Amino acid sequence: MASALIGGLLAKGAEPRSISVIEVSPAARERLGARYPVHVSTAPDAAMQRAEVLIVAVKPQDAKAALATISVGKQLVISVAAGITLGALSRWTGGHRKLVRCMPNTPALIGAGIAGLYALPEVSAEERAKAEKILGAVGEVVWVSEERLLDPVTAVSASGPAYVFWFIEQLAAVAEKLGLPADVSRKLALHTVLGSAKLAVSSSDSPATLRKNVTSKGGTTEAALKVFDEERVAERFMRAVEAASRRATELGKELGKD
Repeated sequence: MASALIGGLLAKGAEPRSISVIEVSPAARERLGARYPVHVSTAPDAAMQRAEVLIVAVKPQDAKAALATISVGKQLVISVAAGITLGALSRWTGGHRKLVRCMPNTPALIGAGIAGLYALPEVSAEERAKAEKILGAVGEVVWVSEERLLDPVTAVSASGPAYVFWFIEQLAAVAEKLGLPADVSRKLALHTVLGSAKLAVSSSDSPATLRKNVTSKGGTTEAALKVFDEERVAERFMRAVEAASRRATELGKELGKD
């Protein structure tokens, strides 16, 4: 995610010298230095201390140790460490309160992501705008009114790509089972999902209306959707996403322990 953010910011016109990266892994540091003309160091340095915004883009289990090496001043701190609550981040930064927590997703790697953000009250409107601009470099941004709502965001959009990939798998597998070649099945499934998503994004109609527009009475689509209803697919899908949201809450509690 750090690499995607750097690439997105540079593509949006950010000055390379304005970005300073701390990377303890020699291999990752070499890759970043070779790919982007930004300042890369092994530990906090003068460049980091001058920064207006600090982005915590580490594995959740490494967040506490990473923050222990940093002396946070008045900077805005943006965390993309999944599951780490702002309460834990504040404790680990000596009571710092200019904190924004965000939950991006993997399509950010190609600039097509979406991130849910929540900021503590101490974060100013100008700082919120900065956070939105940074995350907006790799996709869309939405704000939530309570931190707990980042758990549903995690269940819907962060885990969501896996649901979509699973659906593509199933659609292609059925196509192949019905006699189509594997390469044709895969292409049909991929472009059906891609085209449908593009149509939904560009249309003023709701997804429900678009679905009804495709569904002719007594036709093939209606036959398939009838099976979905009989098998209570919507109810089961809701239960699955709710399970993901509950697990996100549990992980936040586990990862935020001192």
